[in-house]
Amino acid sequence: MPYVDRFSAADHAHMARALQLAARGLYTTSPNPRVGCVIVKNDIIVGEGWHERAGTPHAEIHALQAAGDAARGATAYVTLEPCSHHGRTPPCAEALIQAGVARVVAAMTDPNPLVAGGGISMLTLAGIEAEVGLMEAEARALNPGFVSRMTRGRPWLRLKTASSLDGKTALANGASQWITGAAARADVQALRARACAILTGSGTVLADNPRHVQLLAQVNLNLTASSLLNAEFHQLLHSQLQRHKLPADKLCIEVTEMVALGELGVSAQWIRQLREQGLKVALDDFG
Repeated sequence: MPYVDRFSAADHAHMARALQLAARGLYTTSPNPRVGCVIVKNDIIVGEGWHERAGTPHAEIHALQAAGDAARGATAYVTLEPCSHHGRTPPCAEALIQAGVARVVAAMTDPNPLVAGGGISMLTLAGIEAEVGLMEAEARALNPGFVSRMTRGRPWLRLKTASSLDGKTALANGASQWITGAAARADVQALRARACAILTGSGTVLADNPRHVQLLAQVNLNLTASSLLNAEFHQLLHSQLQRHKLPADKLCIEVTEMVALGELGVSAQWIRQLREQGLKVALDDFG
């Protein structure tokens, strides 16, 4: 049988917009997936949003806040199935239900075992028309690492090597510098900035002391309160800021697990000092 696309041209256009929004989180959402959401009523976009970084509201919440009362009876286009579990943020499926949306179109099912169809089931049980599969390939391409981690229990790896036509990577005397051109190096920096970790040979590290990533977006650093009480950490932090030429206002420190009142009081002094130096400090979770 010939393939029949059950989605309309308008559906495709709105999901394409949601994918554009999701891509805005390309360098910031790790370890969470990049997700975008568009809310449409009478073929007019009334709200849109994207997930910016772990611990902050998901794309659906941003879009619902933007839509306000107009979300009632509207269609929500989201690039990943709305979550149905309580994590660092409440379930997005519940928020969509409470907002009174009439229809939800998801690009793909969430491969996270904690969701895995649970969001769609929750929406359906609430009487909301829920569909999955619109522009799924594009949605998966945005989150190869997340999908691999959830479905295979393995990271998504990219291998980068630069070599001459005879298979060599450098001159024996160390005189060579670049094999690739400027455009290729820029592409590599963009791919590195998307990665959660970068592996390289010890020889390269010892010989070149490289900076592996150019600053393309805000850098988020998750710490426990106890880390702030360690003077050596502060010395290391400032030395690394200087070494990598990282502007203080481009670093956001998320402080977690501040469970003891004494710890909170002492940490507050360090937090104040860090903020005075221009760093962003977010108190993510007080236990």
